[in-house]
Amino acid sequence: MNPNICTICERSFRYVKKQQHVSTLATILFADIRGFTPLSEHTSAVRLSEIVSVFQDQCARAIWAHDGIVNKQMGDGLMAIFNFPIKIEHHVRAALEAAVDVQRSCASALAALASGRGEALSGPLSVGVGVHTGMVEIGEFSAFRSDFTAIGGVVNLAARLESRAAAGEILVSAEAAAQAQNLMSEAATRLLALKGIEHPVVAHILNPAAAVPFAG
Repeated sequence: MNPNICTICERSFRYVKKQQHVSTLATILFADIRGFTPLSEHTSAVRLSEIVSVFQDQCARAIWAHDGIVNKQMGDGLMAIFNFPIKIEHHVRAALEAAVDVQRSCASALAALASGRGEALSGPLSVGVGVHTGMVEIGEFSAFRSDFTAIGGVVNLAARLESRAAAGEILVSAEAAAQAQNLMSEAATRLLALKGIEHPVVAHILNPAAAVPFAG
């Protein structure tokens, strides 16, 4: 990473540590390999580690390219934050562009891995992504380990959207879609009942194949 970005991150984390936690506007992205659990039942540990490494590397490159940070890597999934600690004026746009890049690069890299030499895979590998934006709390929420992260309803909803994204899909909340109308104007919608969310949620479906970069 750019050492200047690392300096920004270090200063921001020191500030948060001093304050214990801060409230900030951010966009949250979750991504996860679809079908990984059943795949793990009949695939060697070495092969699984290769798949996870390819997925995490491709996601990290896409997220960092749009000034987001990978906050948590959870095996076959991850969580990314946009607009903290690197401030981005159009952080929803950055997150959605990163989501498109994640889908495109992972599709290509995982397909190449599946067709490569070694143990064959039972089917194509794909990724699901969820994106939401709003106010979050960022800080260390454990007295026993240093672990900066974001919590709150925005994080929960982004995670729920990702859990319901089909293979190759990017599910975007109405709040995030409203800030990226030039990209989401033709996106289909889906009404979802999400675990832990009281009311049905309208999810906008961003198609990576049809998405075009933002102007400007």
